[in-house]
Amino acid sequence: MRYIFFGTPRFAEIVLDALLKAGMPPLAVVCNPDRPVGRKKIITAPETKRRILDAAHGNLNVIEILQPEKIDDTLIKQLKDLRPDFFIVAAYAKIIPKTALEIPRLGTIGVHPSLLPKYRGTSPIQSAILGGEKETGVTIYLMDEKIDHGEIISQTKYQISTADNYEVLVEELGALSGKLLVEILPKFVNGEIKSLAQEEQAATLTKKFKTEDGYVTPEDLKDAQAGDLQKTETIFRKIRAMNPEPGIWTINNGKRLKLLKANIIDGSLRLMRIQEEGQKPKDISAGTILINGK
Repeated sequence: MRYIFFGTPRFAEIVLDALLKAGMPPLAVVCNPDRPVGRKKIITAPETKRRILDAAHGNLNVIEILQPEKIDDTLIKQLKDLRPDFFIVAAYAKIIPKTALEIPRLGTIGVHPSLLPKYRGTSPIQSAILGGEKETGVTIYLMDEKIDHGEIISQTKYQISTADNYEVLVEELGALSGKLLVEILPKFVNGEIKSLAQEEQAATLTKKFKTEDGYVTPEDLKDAQAGDLQKTETIFRKIRAMNPEPGIWTINNGKRLKLLKANIIDGSLRLMRIQEEGQKPKDISAGTILINGK
């Protein structure tokens, strides 16, 4: 299979790993440049790049790694020179222009962790948790120039439990996506799959979350700990959905307090793990903490 894989973070790495293990390596991987990470700003390669470098030690055929800051004429030429039959795109943050999408003769396959057309955009996993969804899934679809808009090739559902947070769903939905791709790619290449148009009237669009989206007022947190069911559910979903990024936080004793883990016990929110400003994360055995907000 002559294809190019686009993707950068952990979700994309899981999908790529499934393809490699199935004996379906790409011609090249397109991912973000290496970036400084953590307080020490250590230059770190993206997860997909690291996976390819690890695979290379196992005598895998050389896979080219492309790390453009933007999709420009130089990259377009590199992609054309590889003569791919199709692209696979999984969690690649950059918009791929029509000129690039037109390169592969069979088109571009998108991998999206939601049941499209619901939760299009940048934060489908987080948004599904925040929305209180009991069910989500993955969609394999034919990409066009619009966001997560193309015809659906295949879907698989996943039941969300209250134990599932963002990091768990990345692993579960990534694994489902990889498995589904491995199953359908031979049929796709042979022209045996019929795609279906999305129901546009059912489409919803997600947004990229910012630091301020993770703020919980001390008053709301107090109410949730006191048994306000609506505020308990809202904050509990936030903690599950928005850690580690952008993070959930409040103000206590004049300092930022990160809310890392919680549970609902007898209808009330119980904090299980927190991180006080300037301190390391810690578990709270009592499951609660006094919030004064000052």
